[in-house]
Amino acid sequence: MDSVHSTSSTRLGSWAMTGIVWGMVAGIVFAMFEMIMAAILGDGFFMPLRMIGAIILGKGALMSSYSLAEAGLVGLIVHMMLSAMFGLVFGLVIGSVTALRSSRAITVVTATVFGFTLWIFNFYVITTVAFDWFKMSNQTVQFFAHTFFFGSMLGLLFAARSQLFAES
Repeated sequence: MDSVHSTSSTRLGSWAMTGIVWGMVAGIVFAMFEMIMAAILGDGFFMPLRMIGAIILGKGALMSSYSLAEAGLVGLIVHMMLSAMFGLVFGLVIGSVTALRSSRAITVVTATVFGFTLWIFNFYVITTVAFDWFKMSNQTVQFFAHTFFFGSMLGLLFAARSQLFAES
């Protein structure tokens, strides 16, 4: 019985670690989309990192007089930590619920819904309680960033790993 539990725990640990890594990869894709869109919309290429950095540094990090290096570095670290954490959560869910990985399409759709849920939670729950500066961001860009550039990307990364599907 212990070897069955140990094997199951090992597999779930593999899903968790995969989620952390692929969450960070999807987070990079997400951040690049956000930064490119911010530049196109005239907000400045680094504004998304300033906004994320302001979670730790306070609203002053949004000001051009605040060190871009400091705000950007803190923003990058916070963003990657959140991406890893959200990837971990998705990895644990997909590793625990076999039906969600019964096909690659289901995995991608599940991850896309996960990304959409992150957008709703982040912008319609969290920003109403704290971090009100995120309300100034373009919600269409945020929808696409969270839903597709993070969620769908995360699902595509998981779906591309046929070895994990074969092991489960």
